[in-house]
Amino acid sequence: MADVSRLPWAITDHWDWQVHAACRGMNSELFFHPDGERDPKRSRRVAEAARICASCPVQEPCRDWARRVNEPYGIWGGESEQERRAHAGRGHH
Repeated sequence: MADVSRLPWAITDHWDWQVHAACRGMNSELFFHPDGERDPKRSRRVAEAARICASCPVQEPCRDWARRVNEPYGIWGGESEQERRAHAGRGHH
């Protein structure tokens, strides 16, 4: 049998939290802005996505993942792109 002890963790382990996400199966357009979207429509969409995230059982690991990988797009764990950039600018990881 092959020695797999040095292989990276299984992808399924890394993404397991997504199985429990409140947004699973929802229209991704709510969480990712379409080209050319402007306020006030953008603000309403972000607020609706954040409302869904607020009740999500995996909000924290989702937000932490997006911060860790510097995810440039979308609402993750209730945070917008701008909120993640602001968090990163404060020197937090």
